[in-house]
Amino acid sequence: MKPLLKIAAIALAILLVILIAIPFLIDVNRFRPQIEAQLSGALGRQVTVGNLSLSLLSGSVKADNIVIADDPAFSKSPFITANSLKVGVELLPLILSKQLDVTEISLAQPEISLLKTASGKWNFSSIGGASTANPPKSSATSPANFSVGKLKVNNGKLIVGHANSSAKPQVYDKLDIGVTNFSFTTQFPFQLSVRLLGGGDANISGKAGPISADDAAKTPFEASVKVNGLDIATSGFLDPASGFGGQASFDGTLDSNGSQAKAVGTFTGTKLKLSPKGLPATKTVVITHTVEVDLEKQSGSLTQGDVAIGKAVAHLTGTFQTQGDTQVLNMKLAAPDMPVDELEAMLPALGIVLPSGSHLKGGTVSVNLDIVGPLDKLVITGPLHLANTELSGFDLGSKLGGLSAFAGKAVSSPDTSIQNVSLTARVAPEGTKADSINLTVPSIGVITGAGTVSPEGALDFKMLANLKGGMVGELTKVAAMGGGKGGIPFSIEGTTSNPHFTPDMKGAAGGIAQGMLGQVIGGKSGSKDAPANAIIGLFGKKKK
Repeated sequence: MKPLLKIAAIALAILLVILIAIPFLIDVNRFRPQIEAQLSGALGRQVTVGNLSLSLLSGSVKADNIVIADDPAFSKSPFITANSLKVGVELLPLILSKQLDVTEISLAQPEISLLKTASGKWNFSSIGGASTANPPKSSATSPANFSVGKLKVNNGKLIVGHANSSAKPQVYDKLDIGVTNFSFTTQFPFQLSVRLLGGGDANISGKAGPISADDAAKTPFEASVKVNGLDIATSGFLDPASGFGGQASFDGTLDSNGSQAKAVGTFTGTKLKLSPKGLPATKTVVITHTVEVDLEKQSGSLTQGDVAIGKAVAHLTGTFQTQGDTQVLNMKLAAPDMPVDELEAMLPALGIVLPSGSHLKGGTVSVNLDIVGPLDKLVITGPLHLANTELSGFDLGSKLGGLSAFAGKAVSSPDTSIQNVSLTARVAPEGTKADSINLTVPSIGVITGAGTVSPEGALDFKMLANLKGGMVGELTKVAAMGGGKGGIPFSIEGTTSNPHFTPDMKGAAGGIAQGMLGQVIGGKSGSKDAPANAIIGLFGKKKK
């Protein structure tokens, strides 16, 4: 047995020597022009590689300093750079016949630059087609006959920007891509994961292909998409000037036939901020949606947008259009009879501030709004109706000051019950305007008017109070006769958190005088509603 063991040991030693020696005996750098030609011909971009080395243990050829040129119409800088490229090869054909058969391509720590023009064209659109402005040195391998068992990108960096723009690009890291059975002419499975700006991650998996020969960006695909922990403000998807912020997640599908894309899924938002002056909301918002996009026109429609805030449900539908770096919306929000208790937590997110120490309690709100314009300059208009609610912690009677004193008795309560509020609102970057305000407070009366709220929260409202009972009841009756205003005018100034109510007594006197004059002209001075009777009635007496 000992001779056999010696022979086996010698054979093993010879084999090890051969394995160690083969990489030195085979000059793999001779294959550099072939590798560059195959990759350049397949991608339609000039590809250059550095020094090559052979590893028998992994069955691969490693190349240093990889550079893939960009479409010269976009940039003179590289499309992809990588520290190393590993090419898996069939060892026996390589050793015995010096034939290079590629089984796997893996890029380590690449930087991939994606650029988009204002018209929506991407710099990877021409992948797979030879660039006439900078043709590859060889087109021996065409996209039609290029295939590989595995394609990998490990720990890459994705740089997304705009062509011919000084704007700072968005940079995403920890990019991993895995593709099996890749071919330009057939469908292939893929997986992609990337870390998002500001934290969070996205995971996409599905099938894509065949690669469009006219525009790689129009390649059909079907994919499942999961996004977790997306920071909306720093995501790069929205203009920071829009004021939108918060954390978001998405779970759904994204399919494209190359010209039309469709996204179906559920968006969940927490700590949302929907205005430059807004504060993070304490309620979670869930949007079940269906979005259809025309890739060529860079436009789309939201055919389903069910917005749930607790038990409150609204319906958002409409269209959007990409214009430059922003999206222009034309949407409608229909929200009938939503519980006020569920919505109050969203008011700070919209930049709406209630008087200090107060909050809404009970009741319902209904809106029917038009949402139009670019995201950073949205204009929201439409009617609002609030019913049977209570502004807890706010005494409207005491805030009315002198007006409530005219009612003949003090109207004081720690809360203000509201039977009805209706108005037509316009919310825009320059401020908020409310017209046709009609407020019914059972303990006080009816208040009407209009006004504005500046972006800083400053109030400027002109109102008219038809207060119930007492001297004001008599005065407003007199004012209403003969064309008077029929109420006590007052203004609301200050801020949304600290409003100031100021009676316009000059205007009130003018209205009463106008009413008295109307009675005299109308020949009613002798009636029980004569001015003298009305005025004496203020003191608890009537003229006999």
